[in-house]
Amino acid sequence: MKRLFSILAMAGLFVLSTNTVSAKANAMVHNLSATVASAAMTIQETPAEEMVEEKGFQQVLKEQFIQGGAGFMGIVLLCLILGLAVAIERIIYLNMASTNTDKLKQQVEDALASGGVEAAKEVCRNTRGPVASIYYQGLDRAGEGVESAEKAVVAYGGVQMGQLEKNVSWLSLFIAIAPMLGFMGTVIGMIQAFQKISAVGNLSASLIAGDIQVALLTTVFGLITAIILQIFYNYIIAKIDGIVNDMEDSSITLIDMLVDHKK
Repeated sequence: MKRLFSILAMAGLFVLSTNTVSAKANAMVHNLSATVASAAMTIQETPAEEMVEEKGFQQVLKEQFIQGGAGFMGIVLLCLILGLAVAIERIIYLNMASTNTDKLKQQVEDALASGGVEAAKEVCRNTRGPVASIYYQGLDRAGEGVESAEKAVVAYGGVQMGQLEKNVSWLSLFIAIAPMLGFMGTVIGMIQAFQKISAVGNLSASLIAGDIQVALLTTVFGLITAIILQIFYNYIIAKIDGIVNDMEDSSITLIDMLVDHKK
């Protein structure tokens, strides 16, 4: 009899625990369904703009440029385009003007020793760059004496230096004028903002925010243009200085070779 009661008690506990677990499971399913429904409603209520990915740097830069206005921003952009055109042209020219001066010196010296002045002139004809041109002018006057050759080298060196520095002054002009145009746009934008304040009679941020934004954007883009062109300008000046140093050193070497050849 006791054994029967024990079995019935265990069966009752099992049924009770099963009901409890089922109730908890039902509650969890109900909570999960509510959470999913809430998330779905949140997604539907979220504006489409918030779900769009962040804009890229180029898109932001384009929008800011358009907001700056077509007047001063267009002039600043023109300065950037013209400055880059001049810089690229100078870089290409200077790279083509660069030569291996040590190799040229050795070739000219060997030609002078083996074939004389005419052979050395032929080497210079077949070599591009200002150093070879200076060598040719000096060798061409070698028959008139070392002093005449030295004068020809110095005179033609000045001509070649002018060719190297051609159009660089335009690049420095664009570097100077771009931020000035930006500052002018800033001043004009601030004047327009204060004119609106004086016309309305009260200070409202929404009233002058657009004019101030345009004013600041013109300054920013003017400074960006000047910085970009300044980097190219410094590279070009360094390249010119290196070529001029090679020209001066090579000129001295040529005069020494002519003196040794005359002995």
